[in-house]
Amino acid sequence: MSGLSILVWGFGATILLTTLLAGSQGAGLTRMNLPFMIGTIFTPNRDKAKLIGFGIHLLNGWIFAFIYAVFLQAMGGPTWWRGMIIGFAHSAFLLMALMSLLPAVHPRMASEKRGPTATQRLEPPGFLGLHYGYQTPLTVLLAHLLYGAVLGFFLGRF
Repeated sequence: MSGLSILVWGFGATILLTTLLAGSQGAGLTRMNLPFMIGTIFTPNRDKAKLIGFGIHLLNGWIFAFIYAVFLQAMGGPTWWRGMIIGFAHSAFLLMALMSLLPAVHPRMASEKRGPTATQRLEPPGFLGLHYGYQTPLTVLLAHLLYGAVLGFFLGRF
């Protein structure tokens, strides 16, 4: 696996993941918009937040592609199913731990213990992101399984 192939396939896998999550939101399966949530950490401007969040999400996707590559090598080499195992672990950690912690670090997100304020108006995702819809965990899991499968498959080939 070369750094260039990790960058190329990390970009492709991130675009796929982001497209699936956006499509899930558009189809009414979830109300979660991850680039928007990330972007509003940095700006209160809702339009700019989407652009900033998308850029940061893309960078995160590349960073995670390198992390996946390290784990894939440690697991015996890249395969689509090993990538899916890592994707499952990634999404489980995201849904069970990070979603619940997000209000503690997000300056514009209300917490579950106290309601919204003038500056903290975003709804917290809650455990498994269930505050954004009961199908949110499924969409996040599916997107991360496919992210891992793409990386595992293509990093093993090129």
